[in-house]
Amino acid sequence: ITPPTVRIVHSGQACNVEEERYSERVYTIREGETLELQCLVTGHPRPQIRWTKTAGGASDRQGDSSLHNETLKIDNISRHQGGRYYCKAENGLGSPAIRSIRVDVYYLDDPVITVHQSVGEAKEQFYFERTVFLRCVANSNPPVHYTWRRGREALTQGSDSGVEIYEPFFTQGETKILKLKNLRPQDYAEYTCISSVRNVCGIGDKSAHFSLNNRTAPPSIKLLLDDPLVVNPGETITLVCVASGGDPPPTLRWVRPGGEELPRRSVINGGTLTIPAVTVDDGGAYSCMASNNVGNPAKKSTTILVRGLRKGRFWITPDPYHNDDNIQIGREVKISCQVEATPPEELQFSWLKNGRPLRSSERMVITHTDTDVSPGTTNLDIIDLKFTDFGTYTCVASLRNGGTPEISIDVNISSTTVPPELTVPRGRSHLIAQEGDTVDLQCLVSGKPKPIILWSRVEESGGAAAAAVALMPDGSAETESYDGVLRISNLTREMSGTYRCQTSQYNGFNVKPREALIQLVVQFPPTVEPVYTEIRQALGRAFSLTCRLLRAHPARLLRYEWKLGSRLLTVGQFSDQRDDTNYLVRALNREGYGEYTCDITNEAGAGRCTFLVTGKAYAPEFYYDTYSALWENQPRVYGFKLQWTQMEPNAVDRILAYRLGIRQMGQSRWWEQEIPMEGTIQKGELLTYNLTKLVKPDSYLVRLTPITRYGEGDATERIITYSAPVNPHLREFRCGFEDEAMCLFSQDKTDEFDWTRHSAATRDTKYTPNTGPSSDHTGSKQGFYMYIETSRPRLDGDKARLLSPIFNMNSKSSSSSSSATNNPTYCFAFYYHMYGKHIGALNVFLRQKGQTVSDTSVWSLTGNQGDRWRQAKVNIHPTTAFQMMMEGVRGSGIEGDIAIDDVTIEEGECKDPPPKNLRSPAPPSSPHIWQLCVTLSLALIGRQR
Repeated sequence: ITPPTVRIVHSGQACNVEEERYSERVYTIREGETLELQCLVTGHPRPQIRWTKTAGGASDRQGDSSLHNETLKIDNISRHQGGRYYCKAENGLGSPAIRSIRVDVYYLDDPVITVHQSVGEAKEQFYFERTVFLRCVANSNPPVHYTWRRGREALTQGSDSGVEIYEPFFTQGETKILKLKNLRPQDYAEYTCISSVRNVCGIGDKSAHFSLNNRTAPPSIKLLLDDPLVVNPGETITLVCVASGGDPPPTLRWVRPGGEELPRRSVINGGTLTIPAVTVDDGGAYSCMASNNVGNPAKKSTTILVRGLRKGRFWITPDPYHNDDNIQIGREVKISCQVEATPPEELQFSWLKNGRPLRSSERMVITHTDTDVSPGTTNLDIIDLKFTDFGTYTCVASLRNGGTPEISIDVNISSTTVPPELTVPRGRSHLIAQEGDTVDLQCLVSGKPKPIILWSRVEESGGAAAAAVALMPDGSAETESYDGVLRISNLTREMSGTYRCQTSQYNGFNVKPREALIQLVVQFPPTVEPVYTEIRQALGRAFSLTCRLLRAHPARLLRYEWKLGSRLLTVGQFSDQRDDTNYLVRALNREGYGEYTCDITNEAGAGRCTFLVTGKAYAPEFYYDTYSALWENQPRVYGFKLQWTQMEPNAVDRILAYRLGIRQMGQSRWWEQEIPMEGTIQKGELLTYNLTKLVKPDSYLVRLTPITRYGEGDATERIITYSAPVNPHLREFRCGFEDEAMCLFSQDKTDEFDWTRHSAATRDTKYTPNTGPSSDHTGSKQGFYMYIETSRPRLDGDKARLLSPIFNMNSKSSSSSSSATNNPTYCFAFYYHMYGKHIGALNVFLRQKGQTVSDTSVWSLTGNQGDRWRQAKVNIHPTTAFQMMMEGVRGSGIEGDIAIDDVTIEEGECKDPPPKNLRSPAPPSSPHIWQLCVTLSLALIGRQR
């Protein structure tokens, strides 16, 4: 079990990758190219990988807020996607491993030249004996460098007394200004600004041109239309904007204030904007903008008014000089009518009584508000109400120029016209409902005319200040109702509270609003945790299950009920002090496996905790940090060392075996076999099984399923891919002694005894205690290694020699007569285990096969090195075909077993040789020889010469 490590590697179209700086790399890429970063991780269990980006919110990140696979790929990268990217790997062991890389996106936009006149000078005759500034701006990364030309002549500071070139402090970035002091005839010319990022990332220079002459002038425009433009709905309108001045000729565009978009149906042709079938929503301000990069842009605006009438409403005001609100003969009554109109000055009202036109008189006074006031209102004052005044009064609103339908509002005035009264039906002022129900809140309203009822929620004031405004279930602040009923569907607990119904001022009496309150209580079933939990248990163990109440309404008389499947286990009632219930299993038997449920109930329903108790073993976790294919001397097949640990092996019964399934990718047939397990698997113990006879270059899907007395556990799958090993005779060789062929290692026929291939899982009781390894170098009891058995009949000084295959020299290397320094260097590395008080020696020789065979000692170590595997690395410089010879020498007694494992030969110098100061438990008198790479290299060169 190892904590994670992380490395970030890049592929794709980088311009430059700077070296590590404070554990960060800077990766430069051109805008529009493809970014591809790979996160290489090691660690066991297999770490989870996540890519995140520091800058910006979730919308600025690639896809989701984080990516969970090894490769981060961004096609067509934009400047906004630059920043620092983090790869985080975690497997629950130690701290997560994090590496970052900063992505710098390079770009260069086209430069823009703008021309300005010094502030305060006259705008006419723009450049007659005036100072002129030409400003050049281009967005870029890295910072841009500017060059000015006049015609073909390069302009530099000091090259022309009438010209100054400078960068103002007040601009962001690098803005280059060319100042022409008191224009001269030669200043009327073609100017070019060249922007450059000096070809970084292959980004070429860009340029902009401006022709300065005595006609150069800022833009001016005029609108060929009325302002405001009043139109009827459905008409087609055309807004025309023309340039009335400016050199070079300005470009024209139409905009709306606040960045609002133009109507989608709009058609733009130069300075002409056409909007067909105009609607009320299209009304508002429109601006024509003209720019020619000289001076400031010109802007002129117009307003479009789309004729329309909206929101007609009325109210009756009783005589304000009397205390009661009733309408009575001899009193004064005022009827008011209100309408929103566009344009407001076209609004006109007329009044009818019982369908006949009504004119203003001494007793019937008709008044209108000022047309500038919006919305427009008309009043009909009936003074000294008579019986003959009872009837239907109609106010009619229209627009003077037509184009839109009239709005008519009828108001009845009679002896039955009375102000409203508002009540709640008996027993309906306190309602109890349950989540999901539909409920009707009802207020009875009497009176004539009946007003609109407005529903709202009453603030639950907390402390000194009231909380934020409580919204209605539909999200609005208030809801209108014409029948006094507010229907709320699909009730939720958040809808509990106090609701207010009140009369609206409009469509009724202009009296103090009447109101009533209704209390709504929404009951909901208990909310509990955990909703679902899987519990893995071995037979015979004790465990307890806990179901916790989070909230419920009502929260009294709560009951609980535990079941296993459909079998009732126990029931009870919650006390006021407790908010959870436990169920204890004292000793799990086979019938105790299954689904346990706990239901906590109140009047509104039940909340359920579910526990699945199972004896299934957890999934095995594959070990990925091993070499790919095993090297086998067979042309058509390869082998693979499958390694894994068992997740939580002690949670359930002992794992008896694993079912191994293997399927060739692209095929449907599975091959299965069982791998028996002896003894108890420890947490973190590395298990090994060798897959052999896999067909090159096919990939395989491997499935591993643990089996206990309970049955099959959770399976894990991984894909085995064949990666052709580099020719071992030239570049690279690896051997873990996992296959019986031992990677073509052979025993020397001239020694006294042989090395033995061995696995700790098969060691017998006669195995000498206090000596030799208890597992292979990777920690696996199933893995193999080579060792010398020093028990009888071995004698002190007996030697066992193991020979590697013969390696031919790289064809590019020189002949044996060449200087050793011209020959390739190889790094020979292996792990050794030298534990026991009678340890002899381990020697390594380079055997070269020239015209004669020569053996050169390259590494040697004697004595007890402790019960642990250590690594040795040494540089070798063969000049011909060669072998490596591992010689084990028997010590003075039987506790002297020496083991080796995981031998590698790679082209190139050794990297990170083991430290010199390895602590050894051997006595000081025992020789402890460490020959470091540099020393060995020099010694070997000397010997070969």
